[in-house]
Amino acid sequence: MPHDAERTISSWLTDMDGVLVHEGRAIPGAADFIRALRDAGRPFLVLTNNSIFTARDLRARLAASGIDVPEESIWTSALATAQFLQDQVPGGSAYAIGEAGLTTALYESGYTLTETDPDYVVLGETRTYSFEAITKAVRLILGGARFICTNPDATGPSAEGPLPATGAVAAMITRATEREPYFIGKPNPMMFRSALNRIDAHSETTAMVGDRMDTDIVAGIEAGLSTYLVLTGSTAQHQVEHFPFRPSHVVDSIADLVPLV
Repeated sequence: MPHDAERTISSWLTDMDGVLVHEGRAIPGAADFIRALRDAGRPFLVLTNNSIFTARDLRARLAASGIDVPEESIWTSALATAQFLQDQVPGGSAYAIGEAGLTTALYESGYTLTETDPDYVVLGETRTYSFEAITKAVRLILGGARFICTNPDATGPSAEGPLPATGAVAAMITRATEREPYFIGKPNPMMFRSALNRIDAHSETTAMVGDRMDTDIVAGIEAGLSTYLVLTGSTAQHQVEHFPFRPSHVVDSIADLVPLV
């Protein structure tokens, strides 16, 4: 594994699903890790590619599992997307396909939500993708709107099995328009850079904790962070060797990181 023992970690970024919670239940050690960060006054953010929920919604969901995370310490792909658009075209306009997490983030960033000649078409995750809305997005992109997606995940989980997610719907729109979207969420290190700016942290002294090699870890590496892979989510120990890059550290779970805070 890459050796970065000389680094002093003063700020932390951590994924949510597979690291802190699994199917709505706290992973052992997760509440202790967040409590340790807060007690030590360490800057931290909980990251998620899920753009459905607002930070307030996610705070309530984490609290229900026994993990106390302040609303301002949650950073979603929807919030990162809204920040990116605000930086690119301040006070612009967007046609958004998504739920409250996305539309609220865009509205609070000063964006106007419109179906008429928007600067951007912004695709996020929703439980009910509408063919009518997708058709509208296709026509607006062909008319000159730029195409942005909150995250590239092709499927999302449900109790009944995988659901088509943002990446899959984006592929349909791309096929119809021949326009590739720009994805903001993981594995784009853009999401991590906006997170670092939010907590005024530096990559050299920040660690990323994740359960997926192809999103959390690779994006952490590209953003210059120390990386910790936990084995409580989607990546097993034997799968690590299949990737051309390596995390700084592999640990069994978030509980192993509590002493490092």
